[in-house]
Amino acid sequence: MPSFPILQRSSEEKILYSDRLTLERQKLTVCPVIDGEEHLRLLNFQHNFITRIQNISNLQRLIFLDLYDNQIEEISGLSTLRSLRVLLLGKNRIKKISNLENLKSLDVLDLHGNQITKIENVNHLCDLRVLNLARNLLSHVDNLNGLDSLTELNLRHNQITFVRDVDNLPCLQRVFLSFNNISTFESVCCLADSTSLSDITFDGNPIAQESWYKHTILQNMMQLRQLDMKRITEEERRMASVVAKKEEEKKRESHKQSLLKEKKRLIINNVARKWDLQQHRITNIATNQDGKDSDSQDHCQNDGSTISAFPEETGSLDSGLTSALQGLSVTDTHLVEVDGDTLSLYGSGALECLDRNWSVQTAGMVTTVSFTFIEFDEIVQVLPKLKIKFPNSLHLKFKETNLVMLQQFNALAELRRVDQLTVDPQGNPVVNFTLWKYYVLFRLSHFNMQKINGTEVTQNDMIMAERLFGILAHVASSELPQYHLISILGDARKKQFRYLLETKGKKPGIVNEENNDSKRLVGESTNRATLNYTTRDFYNEKLEEIKEKKKFCKMYIEDLVKEATEINMKNEALQKLWPQMFIELVRDAVMEIRNKNSYMKLCLQQITDQK
Repeated sequence: MPSFPILQRSSEEKILYSDRLTLERQKLTVCPVIDGEEHLRLLNFQHNFITRIQNISNLQRLIFLDLYDNQIEEISGLSTLRSLRVLLLGKNRIKKISNLENLKSLDVLDLHGNQITKIENVNHLCDLRVLNLARNLLSHVDNLNGLDSLTELNLRHNQITFVRDVDNLPCLQRVFLSFNNISTFESVCCLADSTSLSDITFDGNPIAQESWYKHTILQNMMQLRQLDMKRITEEERRMASVVAKKEEEKKRESHKQSLLKEKKRLIINNVARKWDLQQHRITNIATNQDGKDSDSQDHCQNDGSTISAFPEETGSLDSGLTSALQGLSVTDTHLVEVDGDTLSLYGSGALECLDRNWSVQTAGMVTTVSFTFIEFDEIVQVLPKLKIKFPNSLHLKFKETNLVMLQQFNALAELRRVDQLTVDPQGNPVVNFTLWKYYVLFRLSHFNMQKINGTEVTQNDMIMAERLFGILAHVASSELPQYHLISILGDARKKQFRYLLETKGKKPGIVNEENNDSKRLVGESTNRATLNYTTRDFYNEKLEEIKEKKKFCKMYIEDLVKEATEINMKNEALQKLWPQMFIELVRDAVMEIRNKNSYMKLCLQQITDQK
């Protein structure tokens, strides 16, 4: 064919190299026509400019074909080379693996340095031992089933993010995955299931930068002898085993913490449901007292709406955690939790925990006590225990505790010390009062509070509190019965005397925390001490009494207004009749004194009759 060069070798060359032909670096752009060389077994076309494989279909004894470093864009022209064992097509422009159906005897297939994006059309190569796909554009590895003889797989310098099907290759010994985009062990976990794998590389991947990389690989791939081209020692395996055990312990602990966290959520949800039902019942009772006509009907309707307002929360949990949670009891109506320096109490039943035998270390560590879903009146009853059990508690938190009146804060004056107070608006209407913070600062001024609801207390705040409520304390103390005032003064004296006894004999300059507390107690003024706490029941009784007095006063005022109205109406009528009455009076007087003698006789006669 005139369009292709024809290769002819001398007799000497054929004798010397009877089974091989080397045409590298000949600047060939096409494959030449090779006649009379049907016995060739090795053919080398390296480092040329060939764009298409052709003119070699007659070389049916060929077992080695090297077309490295050319410009080939498609695999073709090989269908007759059924004896071919080694095919080297590295550093070309091939974009797809194709046309290898008849090359079932292939032992080595080198396609590195091309533009291949997908592994395909190789499942029939059951005798293939080496597959080189380095420096291509692969993003994942799969579709390797059928390569039962494959021992080496080179995938360096691609864009691979995950690997599949490798565990189905029974003879695979070496896998090179250096310089890809593998970031997690899960994306290559199938490699751990390969029983024949002995050598693997991950260097140049994000996963190789992780602290857990080496011990995770060694723990999950016990059959490995080399990792990243370095031999694995027994010491490294032992260390990997130790680290793996620690990781497993961490996972178990994490799982345990997840269970505890979910149980806590369920219990708090249960406590919140009970609290809300209780608040609805209180609201219903108050409503029914005002309108008894619809007592039973309204109560039933409110109960029904309350239950439907709390659908069971499912959350997003994995199957293992969900199955583990099936054995958890979620009927608890209270929760006690110590987290660091915070003691959290949920539900009224949690108050009983203060009777426990707390260790000195735990009790001394608690500086914050949080109350949630508990009536404040119930909290007040355990404040003396709180002062004894947790002497270092400085921060109190209240959420959903029904703080509704300023006078409830009076109960906190009996504590040893309070530096911070947090009252959540949720479930505590008292924070809607504009001046509630100033009242707290005034009533608990002997504590020298540092923060209220996270805001620093300033000197100006203290001055304003004194201005606003100083007169209130004075009025309260002046209105107290004398015997009660004497009792309060006596308590103050006892505190002062106790403080003197405790500090007597101690070296000057040594002031402990307990003495500071005593000073705070002594520092509470008598006027402020008259502002006492009253329970809600007592307060409600007072409210009933006040309502009766209001009713009496209202009726009395209404009677006074009615009487005044009648007097005013009579006065208005008199003003209208007075001119005519005056005229008649003048007329009668003139007529009576017109005859002076007769008038005098009449007057004398009237005087006589009166005697």
